[in-house]
Amino acid sequence: MHPRPVQRILGILLMLFSLTMVAPFGVSLAFGDGASEAFLGAFALIAGVGFTLWLPAARSKRDLRLREGFMVVVMFWLVLGLSGAVPFALADKPSMTLADAVFESVSGLTTTGATVIIGIDELPPSILLYRQLLQWLGGMGIIVLAVAILPVLGIGGMQLYRAETPGPMKDTKLTPRITETAKYLWYIYLGLTLACGLAYWLAGMSPFDALAHSFSTIAIGGFSTHDASLGYFSSPLIEAVAIVFMAIAGVNFALHFVAVRRTTLTGYVDDEECRAYLYILIGLAATTSAGLYFSSNFEGFATALRQGVFHAVSISTTTGFTTTGYHLWPSFLPVMLLFASFIGGCAGSTGGGLKVIRVLLLLKQGKREIARLVHPNAYVPIKLGGTPLSGRVIDAVWSFFAAYVALFALMLLVLMATGLDQVTAFSAVAACLNNLGPGLGGVGAHYASINDTAKWILSAAMFFGRLEIFTLLVILSPMYWRE
Repeated sequence: MHPRPVQRILGILLMLFSLTMVAPFGVSLAFGDGASEAFLGAFALIAGVGFTLWLPAARSKRDLRLREGFMVVVMFWLVLGLSGAVPFALADKPSMTLADAVFESVSGLTTTGATVIIGIDELPPSILLYRQLLQWLGGMGIIVLAVAILPVLGIGGMQLYRAETPGPMKDTKLTPRITETAKYLWYIYLGLTLACGLAYWLAGMSPFDALAHSFSTIAIGGFSTHDASLGYFSSPLIEAVAIVFMAIAGVNFALHFVAVRRTTLTGYVDDEECRAYLYILIGLAATTSAGLYFSSNFEGFATALRQGVFHAVSISTTTGFTTTGYHLWPSFLPVMLLFASFIGGCAGSTGGGLKVIRVLLLLKQGKREIARLVHPNAYVPIKLGGTPLSGRVIDAVWSFFAAYVALFALMLLVLMATGLDQVTAFSAVAACLNNLGPGLGGVGAHYASINDTAKWILSAAMFFGRLEIFTLLVILSPMYWRE
């Protein structure tokens, strides 16, 4: 591996990331909330580090290989998580330790939505905006944004795109040029954000809350400007807006691209993963609503339906918005919703989890093995949308699933060794590895009460979930370092 291209790109990306301090700095000055010095200091520090990295390697014009692409993605997200924590660490309010600041930063950038902050309603407006902005940038992936910009600076981006894009099939491009692909994805992402913000505003939110929540809704992040999340507004109309846009953001953005370009919705209907995703949402919503109604947890079927549909969509898409303490619900419902987050959204969406397509392929593989037991000599291909898939794709899915289970078990045991009980540890790993946010037990409302060691472990879990495990495992393998 050649370090100079990696160093050069990291420097450029850090200098670009420092610009995210500009908007919160302006808001801080406008509101006079006292956080302007924190953002100014963060801007100077991050831009300075970026420039220091870039300058010695500025003349390095070596092409970026796939190997360096993986390193750029991993190192940038690692450095980004630390850099994003700077304003939290420098600000007087909230007063945060290093572990808390990094946890909050990583949670935002990975669109997990787990928070260690108590008293969100009292935070300065600039800090509130910054938290939401972190999720919005992390939603589509700052690397994908960089893919659209770096070619202008003389740096190719296909290697970064392949290392960053979620899902088992990474070589599909929407357009012949990867730069155009990234731009179109961002146009759609921005358009959905603006539409969501406008809908929230028309539904009764203030302009600030509408913009802030549109950032975290389209990013499937779950951060809110209020401790009570969307329950603060107590508005069925606002919840309906959230349901629609959370469901949309959980769909593969390639399908949105096709729908816009061809002005037709047939792509959603024809896509097997999208159909399965919608069936899962409908089934979960119906089961949750019925469970709430028959348990008499809410008065009346209408209220049970409203709460059931909202939380089924929010938790299963790994957004993590809540309107009530769902972790306190009776019977199997909280656990069922937590398990739904393991499936998550579609590949190519801003959702977390295993992704619907992987779960679908695992089920198809299981069905094929049953067929082989009955007909040992039969050729039974696995098809997706009528197209047979190669054995390499199936092998990749099984490998990912095995790595996921092993990593989950390891982190669960380590968390329990730090003193967390079984329910808290299990749900915390699930919520962070699936980029969900709210868990059960001691992390049902927030993560402020867990120990610092657990916070560092869960920060790592969020990184593994955001980069889908293998991107990180690749650079840890001895084979990666052999030329």
